[in-house]
Amino acid sequence: MSSNLFENYTKMPDGTIKQVNIFTGTEVWTVPGRGNKPIENVIPKTAKKIEKQTKEAHCNFCEANYLNTPPEKARLVKKGNSYEILKNLRADNLFDTTALFRRIPNLFEIVTYDYWVKNYSYVMSQDVLAHKNDYISTTKGIEHIVNIVNLKLKIAGKSDDEIKKCSLEQKLSFSDSFFGGAHELIIAGKHFKQDAQYDVELKSSGEMTPDEHFQYFVFTIEAMKDMFMQNRYIRYISVFQNWLANAGASFDHLHKQLVAIDEWGVALEMEMELYRENPNIYNEKAVNFAGYHNLVFAENEHAVAFVEIGHRFPTIAIYSKSPNAMPQDHTKEEIRGMSDIVHACHTAMGSQIACNEEWFYSPIDARENIPWHILIKWRTNNPAGFEGGTKIYVNPISPEELRDKMVPRLFEMKNKKKIVEFPIAFECPCKPNSLKYINGKKNKHE
Repeated sequence: MSSNLFENYTKMPDGTIKQVNIFTGTEVWTVPGRGNKPIENVIPKTAKKIEKQTKEAHCNFCEANYLNTPPEKARLVKKGNSYEILKNLRADNLFDTTALFRRIPNLFEIVTYDYWVKNYSYVMSQDVLAHKNDYISTTKGIEHIVNIVNLKLKIAGKSDDEIKKCSLEQKLSFSDSFFGGAHELIIAGKHFKQDAQYDVELKSSGEMTPDEHFQYFVFTIEAMKDMFMQNRYIRYISVFQNWLANAGASFDHLHKQLVAIDEWGVALEMEMELYRENPNIYNEKAVNFAGYHNLVFAENEHAVAFVEIGHRFPTIAIYSKSPNAMPQDHTKEEIRGMSDIVHACHTAMGSQIACNEEWFYSPIDARENIPWHILIKWRTNNPAGFEGGTKIYVNPISPEELRDKMVPRLFEMKNKKKIVEFPIAFECPCKPNSLKYINGKKNKHE
């Protein structure tokens, strides 16, 4: 592995910047003058006024529509100044409390329940089976299950006659995926931000308070823990958040997805090979590189944020400094450190930039430690024919331009006390080799 930190980042005399991502091999060019548009969160003229509702009912994820989604596995509620996770509620009790976040199965799984059953002879655990039996022990529970199964069959193209011919026993059997499946959603409670007047004023990650966002992270990580515990065939859980339609969201209602898979995936396999060649690669080629190029723009005791090079879309990276390799092994303080930086990035961006939030970490069956890191990708540009033919991608915003968009907004949000205080830009210590993942012990799950 070459010790040259600058070999993948070239500035041409005309201002064109050529970048190669060390982890993926993706080649990206930034052409001068294409990314000067500032971050704006003004209300567009096309925005529509919204009606005030006692309980939001703007989409199937809203609080008035709890029965429009499959049965909950858990919800997070606030009681006074504390938070509590309620698990396995009956249909009869869904409206007894208001959820800050809900954990539900995805109606249309990417990796299905049948995949685990037919390929691994997976069987639901006794506690999950007990929850299903309890759920269908009431009339309301059975009605809910039948309605959701009918909806799924209808969307899948079944006729009304075919759905009617399907017996109750068959429909209850179809609902096994609602209880034992491994593709889940973490849904935020609110559709719009507080005091919203227009339909573009959505409740994004950045519209949460820092404490709410921390609870969002903790609740997501608790779901990961439970999924690993319930299905021993899971090797990795893909965690991601698609915000707005341009980023692939099916609903303009904030939610994360957790998709369990039985392999690591090609990208992670490639990263593992690079790690084996040079275990310090995440320091050398990610954080140290960013520090030497003045691309680090936020940092606290537990996490560091910078612009990462070599991505098809403008990309912000947030890396955990913890020696622990997986989110579920992080302490509450370490999770809070990651959450505060991620939250601040979303707050600075505002709610009108379509983006993907993607989590990366060591697989549960890996011997190697790689740091938990999160990429926020702005979906502000569309790939063109040139890119398909050459595999050279054009990113309209250079790393420096992206940094310069984020820094003033972070200071503004800091002054408005919308984010927690931490060093920004020139205030960041940027100490070399600040990531401590190499010192961690990867034996907690063996």
